[in-house]
Amino acid sequence: MKRIAVLTSGGDAPGMNAAIRAVVRSAIYNQMEVFGVMQGFEGLIEGQIKPMSLGSVADIIHRGGTILQTSRSSRFMTEPGRREALEQLERRGITGLVVLGGNGSLRGAWEFSKLGTKVVGIPATIDNDIVYTRSIGFDTAVNTALDAINHIRDTATSHGRVFIIEVMGHNCGEIALAAGVAGGAESILIPEIEVDFDQIVNKINQGTARGKLHSIIIVAEGVYPVLELKERIEEATGQDTRVTILGHIQRGGTPTAADRILGSCMGKAAVDALVSGKGNVMIASREGGVHSIPLQEVIKGRKTPELGMFDLARVLSI
Repeated sequence: MKRIAVLTSGGDAPGMNAAIRAVVRSAIYNQMEVFGVMQGFEGLIEGQIKPMSLGSVADIIHRGGTILQTSRSSRFMTEPGRREALEQLERRGITGLVVLGGNGSLRGAWEFSKLGTKVVGIPATIDNDIVYTRSIGFDTAVNTALDAINHIRDTATSHGRVFIIEVMGHNCGEIALAAGVAGGAESILIPEIEVDFDQIVNKINQGTARGKLHSIIIVAEGVYPVLELKERIEEATGQDTRVTILGHIQRGGTPTAADRILGSCMGKAAVDALVSGKGNVMIASREGGVHSIPLQEVIKGRKTPELGMFDLARVLSI
């Protein structure tokens, strides 16, 4: 294998640039030519492919987002679209592809691998909802949410209010759970656990009775309409309740050291896999190191958070 390409797909995640840098420099170290694909799978279909050099990835390890940019491609979801993408690679003599992204991107990588190209996936999504691994971007997103919780707690205490904070995490409560435990939230609402409204109200009332000046409730997006939750809490407790939706602020920003290291390790491991002739695998971080797992196993799995953390939060928030 002499030529490989790398692309980022789906939602961006802090630490993607660290992984891109590692892919490019590891490939050059192994005397391979490496190309960057702009705009994800859509850019691959359009042939937006450019040569990468050592200098092209200089001074990017600390930057959020992705220098290759990203998109979602409906055309790539079809076999004709994937065949167009394959033709673009074949035209340039590229025989290996590294794909950074979440579940949808890895599923696309698996489908693309069926056409014969060796594909290696790197899990990069702040949702951390990919099985067998920690994903690039999760640590930064949690710390961004935690920083917001810390700021909001100050004003919540000053005014004696209840604050509902909605965090990202499509169909997965990983960010809410981690940020809620680290931020000392009174209640955490995640899709994996049925919402117990009475318990939320009881915790607020118990805190008020012992002189607590505020309550923080963390909600994973999509679990419960936060404006409706606000009205129900005010009606049940009589306390002024405010809502903050963090939204896409959790995706951007400087990646943490943990995400930079994870991205660097995974990027190098992806190239190592291609050098050794492996394909159709995902690089996973577990048991203190990085390993390759068949993509077919990854796309069949469904990740659930460590629910022991939910019990920890329940006990410590009395």
